[in-house]
Amino acid sequence: MKLLRNLLRVVLLLFIVLNLMAVFHAYKFTHFYDATNEPVIQRPEQMGFWQKTKSLFFGINYYKSVNKAFPTGAYQTINFKTNDGLKIESWDWPIDSSQGYVVMFHGHGSSKSRILGEAAAMRKMGYSILLVDFRAHGGSDGNTCTIGHDESEEVKLVYDYARAHTKGKVVLWGISLGAATITRAVAHEGVEPDQVILEMPFGSLSEAVKGRVRIMGIPEQPVATLLCFWGGVERGFWAFSHNPYEYAASIKCPVLVQWGEKDPRVTRAEIDAIYGAIKGNNKKLVVYKDAGHESLYEKQTDLWLKEIKSFLN
Repeated sequence: MKLLRNLLRVVLLLFIVLNLMAVFHAYKFTHFYDATNEPVIQRPEQMGFWQKTKSLFFGINYYKSVNKAFPTGAYQTINFKTNDGLKIESWDWPIDSSQGYVVMFHGHGSSKSRILGEAAAMRKMGYSILLVDFRAHGGSDGNTCTIGHDESEEVKLVYDYARAHTKGKVVLWGISLGAATITRAVAHEGVEPDQVILEMPFGSLSEAVKGRVRIMGIPEQPVATLLCFWGGVERGFWAFSHNPYEYAASIKCPVLVQWGEKDPRVTRAEIDAIYGAIKGNNKKLVVYKDAGHESLYEKQTDLWLKEIKSFLN
């Protein structure tokens, strides 16, 4: 009987410790500290053993991204306001005789300045560009994000602006978090783009968390489930229903899905689930053999330019 009581105490202690770790990690993953002179925090896949050990217990501090590069030539800063009062900063980078707008959304911890290469390339293809900072990123307000859940409102705000300021097409492009958020905006915000480009979207928030845990080199379960649960609790939504592979079924326009075969975060199964959910045959999946979870434009420029140009035109 005493042995059983001691065993139960150990199990209870482990349960408490695991949940406390999950609370820390969930908070750190969805919270960005104001940019300071702190050193840049490495991605988990770049960390050494002791760095991973420390971050295993206390999470990784992320600092709010800063826009360090800007469009060349004439552009305008446009600010939008969310329902909860956050300023969302965007850059309107137009061209004459435009075929429409490409509205562009960055990934987690990134900013609009880091996708200027892709933006400049599509601008040369005849499109005006709208670059957006999600909440808690770049020049936008806030310090917390919801990994695409609430950010779908921001997609809607900028989409409406683009639709009102062009007689041409409105194309939505997103990478990673940006791509996943686009799918939710189409499903839940009434966004109806003419074309969509999704690069490395995660299939579900629970799968995205598994990818993060996997890179840390620790067992996926039960850590991933606890992280997902506490992240949703802390940010006020049911995280297990945040599933781009389900949202994708609402997309009715032509879609280009792109993914790097060496991606350690987003699996082929996730990409196949999203691609399979998109209805109709007006879709294309392109796999980049040499790329991971990174800029496909920078990694395999020629292939990216070829596929984007073919899809847009």
